[in-house]
Amino acid sequence: MVKEVPVDKINKMLPLLNEAQKRVYLASEAEALGHGGITAISKATGVSRVTITNGIKDLNSEHPYLSQDAPSPRIRREGGGRKPIEVTQPGIIEALESLMENSTFGDPQGPLRWTTKSLRNLEAEMNARGYKIKYRKIGYLLKDMGYSLQINQKMNQVGSQHPDRDAQFRHINETAEEYMENGFPVISIDCKKKENIGNFKNSGAEYAKKGNPVNVLEHDFPLPDKGKAAPYGVYDIAANEGFVNVGVSSDTAQFAVNSIRSWWDEMGKPRYPEATRLLITADGGGSNGSHSRLWKFELQKFADESGLEIEVCHFPPGTSKWNKIEHRLFSQITKNWRGRPLETLEIIVNLIASTTTDNGLVVRCKADTAVYPKGTKVSDKEFAGINLLRNEFHPDWNYVIRPSYE
Repeated sequence: MVKEVPVDKINKMLPLLNEAQKRVYLASEAEALGHGGITAISKATGVSRVTITNGIKDLNSEHPYLSQDAPSPRIRREGGGRKPIEVTQPGIIEALESLMENSTFGDPQGPLRWTTKSLRNLEAEMNARGYKIKYRKIGYLLKDMGYSLQINQKMNQVGSQHPDRDAQFRHINETAEEYMENGFPVISIDCKKKENIGNFKNSGAEYAKKGNPVNVLEHDFPLPDKGKAAPYGVYDIAANEGFVNVGVSSDTAQFAVNSIRSWWDEMGKPRYPEATRLLITADGGGSNGSHSRLWKFELQKFADESGLEIEVCHFPPGTSKWNKIEHRLFSQITKNWRGRPLETLEIIVNLIASTTTDNGLVVRCKADTAVYPKGTKVSDKEFAGINLLRNEFHPDWNYVIRPSYE
């Protein structure tokens, strides 16, 4: 009669052993059980009888790779283990690469290549070529080859590239690094696409009972009593924190600067209590445009209130997709509220505030019900009163606004 298998003991020991040691240890337990021990250990652990039998052979013979004195003990004997598919099916990598050539986008010399072909279609085509491979294995191979599934990206610039584009990128990066090294805040700002408030269709999908989708309005016209929401975002690059001010009025320079002011009061100043400087990276157009007088005039007000020296670096024309807030904050918000009708301002605020990522993104959000009138003008006299210092390199893109009393 076979003794009882010491399952608890085995489960405690196995995580501490490497493959060779597990084989020999299970063999010793099987021998201790006597006749039928190999079968009993195999059933209790899921390890094959062949492995346990080989362990008994190891246990009763001397093998250098099991010696504690060996400088580099092997887990398996020379030649052990399943051979890689590249060896058992020569040419399979080249065949898979040839299938991908016609479906590859982007720069073929770049470090990342991607595909939109499904794994099951690739499996069928590879099998038709005489290779035996499952779609899961194709996925592993493609990952090793530098492929991954991607969605369409807005990458092609309309019109010719600005000759100083790359130089401006370097200027922005160098300036941001200098600020962060000295403990000063660096923020990326922009206004997300306006969203209709109401029971409208929202792109994406979320789980629900089969055949029971959320019913939404059949048209996309704004509802007069609800209007639109304008989420203006401020992203702290070093802290990986976002602040979104959801307005219901116009996206003006006053709204933009008030959003930055709210971020500073609620998140910026508590995190950077000793800061005397602030770097803002922004697109070149819109409410925070590089040519906007009102934008600079409102920044002057904020500089006077906060005592901060505010430096602004604008991205060159046609390069807003490189603004970090786009992919570090706004894209995450879009993922979080996908498939959810944005029925009320409260729902929008709560969905934005609940946005998180595996990298630890923290988002704070508030509603801004103030009315920001369009068409506000800044006179020549008011503009001349701005304490504005323009950079020698592209002064239209790079400038500093200091408090008026400096």
